[in-house]
Amino acid sequence: VQLVESGGGLVQAGGSLTLSCAASGFTFDDYFVICWFRQAPGRDREGVSCVGTDDGTVDYADSVKGRFRLSHDNAKSTVALEMNSLKPEDTDIYFCAAGRILTRSESAYDVWGQGTQVTVSS
Repeated sequence: VQLVESGGGLVQAGGSLTLSCAASGFTFDDYFVICWFRQAPGRDREGVSCVGTDDGTVDYADSVKGRFRLSHDNAKSTVALEMNSLKPEDTDIYFCAAGRILTRSESAYDVWGQGTQVTVSS
């Protein structure tokens, strides 16, 4: 049971990246809430955006609202985070996580990916 992230990289400020998260060993029937978190060294992990794959409810942190868009494909058990108008302060390691409660609190999540680095240059 694991999540695999992909799509990170280096981009200039104002640019876009799309991160993907794929479930392996389970489906969204088992864990139906998928959330993206981000973390920089020495800082707490921040919940960025979460989706309830059962009803399509999406939640965004204020820091990314209007710039990021989260989508999901239940048939493929994948989630994509489209990040637009990126800023240097979006530079972090991004993790996806699976759980059963729609919240941006990391303690609610049981399965985590290994993370993917996003770097935004000014």
